[in-house]
Amino acid sequence: MEFALFSPVLLVLLVGVIELGDGVFESMQVQNAAEAGALYVAKHGWNSAGISAAVVGATGVTGITASPAPSQFCGCPAVGGITTALCTATCSNGTAASSYVQINATLAHQTILTYPGITLPTTVTGLAIVRVN
Repeated sequence: MEFALFSPVLLVLLVGVIELGDGVFESMQVQNAAEAGALYVAKHGWNSAGISAAVVGATGVTGITASPAPSQFCGCPAVGGITTALCTATCSNGTAASSYVQINATLAHQTILTYPGITLPTTVTGLAIVRVN
């Protein structure tokens, strides 16, 4: 009798744990795919098609895309990250602006069940930035 009363609660908890684990797994795979694109850049240099192929083929998860497309930019290192600058600019520390490549990876997340009143992220994203010179 007690099992019949608590089984719906246990089932909801089980589905929630599976959903959370699936989301964490997808997040790790998408970040790994973006980092695989960064490794491609470090080894082969700038090649948008090659970077995108490295991102898509990095994991066994289907549906990962290199979106938005890889991009190049120049910038200067700062405390909060990289400040975009002209490629011919001199940074505040006296060095020349460096060239960077930004690699993005995305995956559309599918939930197991629909949860009324609860909105879950529908897209998982990953980002990697690598300095080229």
